[in-house]
Amino acid sequence: MKHAKALGIKFIMISIVLLSLFGIFRGASFGEIILMSILVTGLAYVVGDLFTLPRTGNVVATIADFGLTFFAIWILSTMFMENTSALITASLAAAGLISLAEALFHSYMQNKVLDNTEEQSQTRPQFRPSYQTEFAEEYENETEDLKKK
Repeated sequence: MKHAKALGIKFIMISIVLLSLFGIFRGASFGEIILMSILVTGLAYVVGDLFTLPRTGNVVATIADFGLTFFAIWILSTMFMENTSALITASLAAAGLISLAEALFHSYMQNKVLDNTEEQSQTRPQFRPSYQTEFAEEYENETEDLKKK
C-alpha cells in the first residue's frame, strides 16, 4: 500500500509538469501526456527511487533522476508528437521541474516508504570514548637524573 501511494504521488507530480509544459506549450494531446506520464513514472520509480535512492542518497538520486527523466521524456515525445521542433528544450525544462519535486519526494520515500530497519540493525553501535584522568606520583630520583642530563 505504501508503494501504491508513492506511485500515485509521483504520477500526479509528473503528469502536472508534463501537462503544463507539453499540453499548453507543445500542443500534445491528453492521451499522449498520460501515456508519457505512466511510462516515465514507472521507469523513474523503479530505477531512481527503489534502486538508486537507498544506495546513494538524495542528491545523487535526484541527479540520476534528472538524466533519466530528460532522456525518457525526450525519446517518448519524439515518438508520440508530430512537431519535433525544440523538444530538447521542453524536455530539459520538464526534467528540471520534475527533479526539483523529486528532491522533496525522495525525503518522503526515505521517511515513509523505504524500510530502514535492515540498515539500522546492521550498523555497529556508535563508539563513545570515555576520557579518564590519571594521577601519578613522580619519583624524585628520576627527575633529578633527567635534570643532570
